[in-house]
Amino acid sequence: MKLINVSYTYADGVRALENVSLTISEGERVAIVGPNGAGKSTLLRILAGLYFPSTGNVEIMGTTLSRKDAERLRKNIGFLFQDPDDQIFMPTVWDDVAFGPINLGLPEDEVKKRVREAIRMAGIEGYEERVPHHLSFGEKKRVAIAGVLAMEAPILLLDEPTANLDPQGRRDLVNILDSVSQTVVLATHDLSVAFELTNRAIVLKKSVIFDGKPSELVERPDVLASANLELPSMLRLMDRWRRTSDRKFHLPLTIDEALRIINEECRKNGI
Repeated sequence: MKLINVSYTYADGVRALENVSLTISEGERVAIVGPNGAGKSTLLRILAGLYFPSTGNVEIMGTTLSRKDAERLRKNIGFLFQDPDDQIFMPTVWDDVAFGPINLGLPEDEVKKRVREAIRMAGIEGYEERVPHHLSFGEKKRVAIAGVLAMEAPILLLDEPTANLDPQGRRDLVNILDSVSQTVVLATHDLSVAFELTNRAIVLKKSVIFDGKPSELVERPDVLASANLELPSMLRLMDRWRRTSDRKFHLPLTIDEALRIINEECRKNGI
């Protein structure tokens, strides 16, 4: 996927994106992070062919996005909306998850196979005959992700996938997403999720103000401050310890990395 000098202005004149250029390669896992109003959701919708840029060009799987080709190109993309109520609409969970595969024109046996596997992966076995709109927010989120997974699209675009989930729901969804093999682009405020699931972080503030590895982003307090982003509590603790003790180490992105650093520092000091 490629964006070339893309800008987007809403009908009311609000400028959502300004001159954004970036390339996302097959198999990459990319986090789009930034403050409210940064254009994250707009960017995802442009990548999905749901919006068309005011200026600039978009390429999806080597084809320039146009209104003529948009419907065909969208079949390569699984899109998870931030609010599952924007996504689920069928009378039962089974029908909702099956909707995409059926509309791909797949044989009945293939549809059933995909739906069963997606429901298993999303952890909603036994929900097949339930009414989606009677479910909790977290359960609806699982139904929505199952519908995306059942499409088996090579590209997954996820808008705030862990927003408003309780800790267990958040952990379950992270585990689901960590198991997929497709290209993944997620927009999120949750840096801990971004660092756990992706290997590239793009900080958006209508335009791109940072594009690099998460390990590089955590060492850029200027970028974080500009985008109103706060490091997860573990990283803030490790940074405070590093500064107050005058130790020299790179900030860890995971608990395992943090534990390794603590053990090494203790060993150096004979603790």
